[in-house]
Amino acid sequence: MAAIKCGLPAIGALVMLAAGCSASGPAPRAEDARPSAGACVSTVTRDALPTWARTGFSDDGSGVPHVFSEHGDIIAVLFGYPLTASTDPEVTNKILWVSRLPQQPMRPLTIKAMLDGTTTSVVREIDGGPGPSSVNLPKAGCWRLTLNWSGHSDAITLRFT
Repeated sequence: MAAIKCGLPAIGALVMLAAGCSASGPAPRAEDARPSAGACVSTVTRDALPTWARTGFSDDGSGVPHVFSEHGDIIAVLFGYPLTASTDPEVTNKILWVSRLPQQPMRPLTIKAMLDGTTTSVVREIDGGPGPSSVNLPKAGCWRLTLNWSGHSDAITLRFT
C-alpha cells in the first residue's frame, strides 16, 4: 500500500476547497451568530416578509425579526426578540405564526418542542391555529419545534436565551 504524504500545500488546498463550499446568501449578522458551528440553526432575518405574511403590517415588514420553517410553510414573526426562556407567566415571548397554507377555522396549532441535546420536551397549543401567541419554554438553548396545524406539519428551530 502506498503512503500518502500530506504537506502544508495540500492541507491549504483542502482548507480552500472546504471554504468554497459554503451556503450562498447574506452573511449572518452579529446578533444572529451562534456560539458553535452547527449547534443551533435558527436563522433570524430582518428582510421584508413574504407577501403572504404581510397581513396587518403597514409596509413590507422589513426590520421585524422572523424565522422560516424548514419547508417554508409557516413563519415565526418574533415580536419578543431575542426569545427568553422562563417558567414565569409574566415573561412572554410574542410570536406571530403565519401559515402560507390554507387553514381550517378554529383548529389549533400544536407545538412539540425538544431542547437540543437533552430529553427535555414540552407541548404547547395555540387555540385557533397560527396567529398571535405567547410561547414560553422552560430552559435556555436551541429548541426544535415540530408544528402541526390544519392537517399540515413543519418544523422550526428557535434559540431561547
